[in-house]
Amino acid sequence: MKLITALLLLLSLLSCKTNSQSGQKVLEEKTVRELPEFKILEDGDTLKYIVKSESEWKAELNDSEFYVLRKKGTERSFTGDLLENKQEGIYTCRGCQLPLFESKTKFKSGTGWPSFYQPLKKGYIKEDTDYNLGYARTEVLCARCDGHLGHVFKDGPAPTGLRYCINSVSLDFRKK
Repeated sequence: MKLITALLLLLSLLSCKTNSQSGQKVLEEKTVRELPEFKILEDGDTLKYIVKSESEWKAELNDSEFYVLRKKGTERSFTGDLLENKQEGIYTCRGCQLPLFESKTKFKSGTGWPSFYQPLKKGYIKEDTDYNLGYARTEVLCARCDGHLGHVFKDGPAPTGLRYCINSVSLDFRKK
């Protein structure tokens, strides 16, 4: 097993190239994924990971969607098409259509981005620590495709006290 892991690591290193602009090593389109194919959720449900190359994502997403979902960008506040949406339904990941939030958990936070107090299923959201602004924030990602959604803060309403502050371009909406 260690030999196979070493060979896979060697293959991924061989597929590296140098970015002529920054001089940094970057992985080619074909990289070896070290994560398992499926994630088992707390309730016993399974979630199949979606892995695509950068060029595949660019072909499927528009520029702003790609910037936010794949490059961890942020849309300008108060510009998202789902900010004022009051219809009943489900908010899904724009990258892979995984159901993420129910409309009944959406609330007006005044921040300029759609805000929710809890995800549809805990296992559908992945969290990471983001230091991009010089301090720690909790980044929220789609658990199936690793798409950047936004951040979660501890200043939301009851019953959770959480505010999932999500970029509109990271979401699609399915009306009930």
